[in-house]
Amino acid sequence: MKVTVVGTGYVGLVSGTCLAEVGNDVLCLDVDAAKIRTLEQGGVPIFEPGLEEMIRRNVAAGRLRFTTDVEQAVRFGTVQFLAVGTPPDEDGSADLQYVVAAARAIGRHMDDYKVVIDKSTVPVGTADKVRAAICEELATRGVDLPFGMVSNPEFLKEGAAIDDFMRPDRIVIGVEDERALALMRTLYAPFQRNHDRLQVMDIKSAELTKYAANAMLATRISFMNELANLAEVLGADIEMVRKGIGADPRIGYHFLYPGCGYGGSCFPKDVQALLKTAKDAAGIDLRVLSAVEEANENQKSVLPRKIKARFGDDLSGRTFALWGLAFKPDTDDMREAPSRTLIAALLDAGARIVAHDPVAIDEARRLYGDEPRLRFTDTPMTALEQADALVIVTEWKAYRSPDFAAIRNSLRTPVIFDGRNLFSPEAVREAGIDYYPIGRPQAA
Repeated sequence: MKVTVVGTGYVGLVSGTCLAEVGNDVLCLDVDAAKIRTLEQGGVPIFEPGLEEMIRRNVAAGRLRFTTDVEQAVRFGTVQFLAVGTPPDEDGSADLQYVVAAARAIGRHMDDYKVVIDKSTVPVGTADKVRAAICEELATRGVDLPFGMVSNPEFLKEGAAIDDFMRPDRIVIGVEDERALALMRTLYAPFQRNHDRLQVMDIKSAELTKYAANAMLATRISFMNELANLAEVLGADIEMVRKGIGADPRIGYHFLYPGCGYGGSCFPKDVQALLKTAKDAAGIDLRVLSAVEEANENQKSVLPRKIKARFGDDLSGRTFALWGLAFKPDTDDMREAPSRTLIAALLDAGARIVAHDPVAIDEARRLYGDEPRLRFTDTPMTALEQADALVIVTEWKAYRSPDFAAIRNSLRTPVIFDGRNLFSPEAVREAGIDYYPIGRPQAA
């Protein structure tokens, strides 16, 4: 099939590349000429394991191309994926200007039947706005061309996006006509040869499904973080609690790991957008989700509070080694990352920071510029030299089995603040290091 993907951000680039991988002819459009040049020269503007190799393979095979030519892109694909950004507005609602602009471009340039697919995460009712924008442009041209409207939300985890797309656990299709549905079944057939994973529903239900999924996962994280804070006060071990409740098949183990808060491009934005949608469209206050958001903001301050409880509010003259900048492993994404709250708190208190991250250092340099009290190292252990304590924010695999004796000898004060509960408290303390995890027994 001929497929156009509008937007070469995270969702668009992964989706377009994976669709090309199974034999489709894919043209990716972006108005950012610099990004398109990077892609045409073999570079990749985002970090995702395996993506660069897959892009190069499909470009070489002629199945994947990139352009800034809007008219060419619209006329190319029968299937038109809208995968543009929906950043939060100041009031928390999703900004749909890029989605509507892409829809208008389709209406201006389409010359035959198209299936227009919302792949971006969008509020309920967005498909109606997209349809109206296309119809307005067609009316302005004085033409009457048919098109199908589909909501096909993405469920891609950063760091595992290719596997999620190639081996989906479900494919949600919101659709209202049989012609569009038939094309979607054909498009996704290669990804579900084992069994049918399509979940076909009305468009508004599909739009809400994406927000509901992310809101549920965010709720589980904030719930466990609240329990972890309680466990510390009561002298319980949240890891034991996690295993105890996770063994219940009605609950399961996924997304039950407490930590220093969630971040990224999805959960914070989508929780806020769902709260705003409920209030504006239905006059409903989603009290549980309001608490989820509040709990997460509070959790991002847990590590700074632990550090100040140990070293005092004035951290002038102190240096802290920071392991992890990205909001999660296997990505360079620092949007809403807990590390940013921690860095701001430490710098405000007068501290210096030496940070390491396997892939997010360039992004951190972009965000913090030439901040003199923040520097970066190429190896985790180098960050520890002459630091007063180690603070762990991201659970990269490279951090999971360190040499505790070497850590103790490198630090001026043998202290670890672990925002991801990577280690056994007993093992750390046997090495002579004071250990402050989340929701587990703390250093005396």
